Amino acid sequence: MVRHKSEVIKKFDANLKLIRNADYILLHFTDILGFLRGRTIPLEEVENALTEGVCFDGSSMLGGVNIEESDMIMKPDPTTFTVCPYYFYDKSVASFICDIHKPDGKQFEKDPRHICKKAIDKTLKEGYEPTAAAELEFYLLQKNEKDEIYPVENHLTDKQRYFDIAPGRDVTESYRMDLSNALSTMGITTERMHHEVGSAQNEITFKYSNPLTTADNVMRYKFAAKAVADKKYGWIATFMPKPWFGKAGNGMHVHLGLLDLNTGENSFYDSKGYAHISQKCRYFIGGLLEHAKALCAIVAPSVNSYKRLVPGYEAPVYVAWSKRNRSVLVRIPAFSLGNGKEARIEFRCPDPLCNPYLAYTVIFEAGLDGIRKKIEPGEPVDVNVYHLGDTERNKLGIKVLPKTLKEALEEWKNDEICIHALGNEMAENYAELKMQEWREYELHMPSNTAEVTQWEVQKYLYA
Repeated sequence: MVRHKSEVIKKFDANLKLIRNADYILLHFTDILGFLRGRTIPLEEVENALTEGVCFDGSSMLGGVNIEESDMIMKPDPTTFTVCPYYFYDKSVASFICDIHKPDGKQFEKDPRHICKKAIDKTLKEGYEPTAAAELEFYLLQKNEKDEIYPVENHLTDKQRYFDIAPGRDVTESYRMDLSNALSTMGITTERMHHEVGSAQNEITFKYSNPLTTADNVMRYKFAAKAVADKKYGWIATFMPKPWFGKAGNGMHVHLGLLDLNTGENSFYDSKGYAHISQKCRYFIGGLLEHAKALCAIVAPSVNSYKRLVPGYEAPVYVAWSKRNRSVLVRIPAFSLGNGKEARIEFRCPDPLCNPYLAYTVIFEAGLDGIRKKIEPGEPVDVNVYHLGDTERNKLGIKVLPKTLKEALEEWKNDEICIHALGNEMAENYAELKMQEWREYELHMPSNTAEVTQWEVQKYLYA
């Protein structure tokens, strides 16, 4: 096999040998709905891909272009280079995440990654450097001869498995270690991992970064979780928000921070403030609460998402905020008072089916809108909101998140801030695709709307 050298490849320095030893290169991008897409090229084509890009049919991409202007180009971002564990394909495979361009070389305006980049640039111009993290939960499951799904531990009757490490019960510990190793191979730093509440439900937390890199890592995390489960164990890793009625759902809690570029200090920290957060952080929270209902259309993007957002679980339903309280929408995680850099907020309604590039875009825009307009979030609610009656919640002014995807989309259409964050055309395309999804579901809607239908399992299990 001929190995070509070029100035383009040489700039990878330490990665040069890894590139030249690869048999194939995966070129990935994310579509409007958050699905990982791409194509594969042999090593010999990597130089051309890096310099010229690779053409593809943009009209076949959800939210793409019309058929009469279908030619698009995926161009690898050199900073996203990584390698896959050998057993993923039984071959040496490297990977890039791509940006989408038009044939004239201009950036495709509806590329989710490009939209996220623009949002970061806008935040920087306002004097802040955004930071983001994500905690993705997922189930490991199998199918029986009737094509029914069940967790690999097969303890659906268990009420509590959180932090379970009992030998003979937690059969997923080795899997989590293997996934951590795979993520490390792919350049993603694992910070901690554990068994979640549900049977065979897992969470691995990776290191925070800027919103773009974190979104890239979210997509690769899901890719790796599915590959390790399938290739090494013969299991299915599902990020479906609510695979089973009455059991814990899969969330993607996001952590958010802002660094003041003028002072170099954490904009969210104040040693004398409530929960040691600043007034600016309170305004940011105010923006999130103000736009929370509309944000759901992006961060809780599926019919199944609203089977998770129900009372009685740790998934939030009520639009409120507090410190450490997991029954509210926005939580202030505990951190060492002597380490103000750790001050951050946790937004708890997103789930793993969201497009992370679009999610971070609208979340930060909503929070910054709160800072610009000095939107007060109201008083923190330091009690379990689920234990409050309707009268008590009304007195506190606590609103409720949308109960269905359709309701969320109605809120979305009336929120100019969120729409502006994505751009009118992108926002309209997204809403149209999601309303089509809702209409499909209506044909299968059960009398008990909390029930998880077979239609949902077929549509979201592998998403």
